[in-house]
Amino acid sequence: MPVTTSVAGLRRAAHESVSGLPREFWWLWTSTLVNRLGAFVATFMALYLTLDRGYSASYAGLVAALHGLGGVVSSLGAGVMTDRLGRRPTMLIAQTSTAVSVAVLGFMVHPVAIAAVAFVVGMASNASRPAVQAMMADIVRPEDRVRAFSLNYWAINLGFAVSSAGAGFVAEYSYLAGFLGEAAMTLVCALVVFMKVPESRPGKPAVPGRAAGGADEVRLSTMLRDGRFMSVVGLSFVIALIFQQGYVGLPVAMGADGFSSSDFGTAIAVNGVLIVVLQIPVTRFIEHRDPRRLLIVSSLLAGYGFGLTAFAGSVAVYALTICVWTVAEIVNSPIQSSLVVRLSPVRGRGRYQGMYTMSWSAAALVAPLMSGVVIDRFGAEWLWGTCAVLGTGAALGYGLLMRGIPAAETAEAAVPVSGAEAVAPQGTVDQVA
Repeated sequence: MPVTTSVAGLRRAAHESVSGLPREFWWLWTSTLVNRLGAFVATFMALYLTLDRGYSASYAGLVAALHGLGGVVSSLGAGVMTDRLGRRPTMLIAQTSTAVSVAVLGFMVHPVAIAAVAFVVGMASNASRPAVQAMMADIVRPEDRVRAFSLNYWAINLGFAVSSAGAGFVAEYSYLAGFLGEAAMTLVCALVVFMKVPESRPGKPAVPGRAAGGADEVRLSTMLRDGRFMSVVGLSFVIALIFQQGYVGLPVAMGADGFSSSDFGTAIAVNGVLIVVLQIPVTRFIEHRDPRRLLIVSSLLAGYGFGLTAFAGSVAVYALTICVWTVAEIVNSPIQSSLVVRLSPVRGRGRYQGMYTMSWSAAALVAPLMSGVVIDRFGAEWLWGTCAVLGTGAALGYGLLMRGIPAAETAEAAVPVSGAEAVAPQGTVDQVA
């Protein structure tokens, strides 16, 4: 009887976790899953350059930084495209461009050519993120956003869990196959968007000159003067700088310790598997809890989770440290994504999401340079110690920032500080221009 009750409870929890979300969200979710099933470049670029091509950790860091710089350059532009051109066209342009550039990157052999194409890949692959985030905010009710962002993050990591382990073994035989595989899956992702995902951009308001008016009224200068939002962007950059080390510092450090690409693939797959297993139940646990504490705790777990990597000497211990900072990811991602949406005006979501995305792109630019220089000059232990310090600083920052936000404003029913109108009803997605 207890077993039957437990199974029934799990089924009920699973149903409650996925029910009530619009059909358009699930097609967007499917496109995300397909895209991540083909992920290869961002995860294995460092190993490809150091182990297969024989370049130094510093050069690998430079190429990864150029990849990040491409994302920085495209973030705000993609945000403007999202608001003006539309969510769906922006995604299609970004995804087809990514597929072509990733395939080309696999054939590059000259160091300058590799660096140049990596920059283009960074621009293209990052350009769809503001559109995806804005579309989710458009089509999902405010009270369901934490759950929706959590499910989307779950899809990202479900795909990552499969692709990272499989791609690790593919890389043992042919890195080119990994590049071409990612290009093919990205094209499939674009096909899903083209056939099944409708446009969701809100139309112009009925009353001209309204505060939440047309996209052109939300200027970049207005966004930059939004101190609260920009503080969130700054703290997001610090957190992203820590998490990026799992894909730039960690593989280089493991390679220097004599571990193979498949060893790294096995270890980092723990990150995706753990998120797949825990994301939904943890989200149910944190959905209505104090976001202040959750952001502080997740920052500390991220910093000290990477700090513990200094003591790792086997694949099992590396995997254990990954478990610690993965819990931080599970908590931080949906809470912070929901906070960004609440601070964004409805018809400026693309621009605001572009700025938020840029914080992660900037971290992708800085993190490889930081890890490469620190590992080459001082050793990996110093890198992991720096992560612990950054996590502590981010926790203090969130503590100070969130103290200035009234409790009612951080609740799920909060109104965006911009004074923007509520999101359009779910049933109107197909009619929105």
